[in-house]
Amino acid sequence: MSQNMPQILPSIEGIVSLIYLLNFLISLAIIFREHKNPTATLAWLMVLYTLPGVGLVLYLILSQNIARQKIFKLTRNEEKRIRKTLGSQIREMDDSKFRYVNDIEKKWQSLIKLNQHYSNAFLSQENDVRLYMNGRDYFRDVFYALEDAKTTINVDMFIMKPDEVGVKFMNILTKKAKEGVEVRLLLDSFGSRLMNRSYFRTLEEAGGKVAFFFPIRLFRINPNINYRNHRKIIVVDHEVCFTGGSNIALEYTGQSERFGGWRDTNLKLTGPCVEDMEARFLLDWRYVAKEDYELASRIYYENEKKGNVGVQILSCGPDAPSTEIKQAYLKIINDAKKSIRIQTPYFIPDDSIFEALKSAALSGIDVRMMIPNQPDHPFVYWVTYYNCGALLDSGVKVYIYNKGFLHAKTIAADGEVSSVGSANFDKRSFSLNFECNAVMYDSRVASDLEAAFDRDIKDSVELSIEGYRNRSLWIRFKESISRLVSDIL
Repeated sequence: MSQNMPQILPSIEGIVSLIYLLNFLISLAIIFREHKNPTATLAWLMVLYTLPGVGLVLYLILSQNIARQKIFKLTRNEEKRIRKTLGSQIREMDDSKFRYVNDIEKKWQSLIKLNQHYSNAFLSQENDVRLYMNGRDYFRDVFYALEDAKTTINVDMFIMKPDEVGVKFMNILTKKAKEGVEVRLLLDSFGSRLMNRSYFRTLEEAGGKVAFFFPIRLFRINPNINYRNHRKIIVVDHEVCFTGGSNIALEYTGQSERFGGWRDTNLKLTGPCVEDMEARFLLDWRYVAKEDYELASRIYYENEKKGNVGVQILSCGPDAPSTEIKQAYLKIINDAKKSIRIQTPYFIPDDSIFEALKSAALSGIDVRMMIPNQPDHPFVYWVTYYNCGALLDSGVKVYIYNKGFLHAKTIAADGEVSSVGSANFDKRSFSLNFECNAVMYDSRVASDLEAAFDRDIKDSVELSIEGYRNRSLWIRFKESISRLVSDIL
């Protein structure tokens, strides 16, 4: 055996030398070519040099840049039609000729204009919005709508599981496909990894279509695995849309074995905004399924007016450097005059959101946040806990929800404007995931969200400055470790 050692040792030394050489070259690329923010750069350098080899693999998998790929391409005709429709609305507002359906839209027109210019978000009016604060009512109405479908069902979902809710959902889709309804099901391959391909065979045999976003393949590294389609969109017959924080699984009905209860916020939308939400789905579907059709011919049809709620549909993703939903959050915080209410399971914002919340509280605005009392992702939770604790000295009130897991992703300001959707208050939602939110201009919707927040306070404990300062050394240790990698979570 000793005779073999001289032959083995050089090969091991060679591998180690190669790993460190690659680490060095990647370090140079991170510093001089990728232009990441300084904290992300330092986090990756730490991972590369403290976990040689492992850090290299993590970097190759998790740090790919797809911002230049232009995944969701519009045709020339689509761009022309959207520019004409949106441009006409912008000019009417600039010329003071636009008819606002309520005073809140006019009051928050700077937010509307930001979303128009930065996000290409059309302001649809006369919509109706129904809020759901528990999964039982939400899925009851989702299943009713699916059963009643006459022409189309389009589903864009992050997670589907083969449990009681997932199986019922699939059975309804299969039944409707057999009846001649055009069914499209788009799932994120990582979020829905528990759904074996065989689960969809019956649906496809019935005429339904199934596709997977950035599919994961066995024995093959997917360089896009860190970029996930986190959207939750269900559109039925071009007329009704369901969206919010809930995926398709039993736990979202409040029957989670791990967490007990489950507190989420979802929407049922009817009216012209459904066109914009379905356009988002169709862009995703066209990219994944490679179906060739003219998007503009499928949307912007005349839709019956349902209510008096102004809605803008915002979407964002890592395929572009813009951060549409984050900018809307930031604008709401900066323009609030009286109150801000935020519910989120994860709170890892960049400095702009963090400082805006501090400034709002220090200027006398009643800023309140709510996070869950238990982690579903430990590193993320302890960074969330630390970030919330760092806001306390500014006067932000933080509540820890104790009645199960808080998964709602909402913000409401001044009882007038609000946003509900799939995006959390974290850097992953702002720059790594594909997300979709509805921004709503209506006092009833915003007030209902604020009332739900107040009810949830009864099932929460307030995080006091004294309590946070006296946290255990073990919690401080977990916070410190988690913060080191917070920019690459």
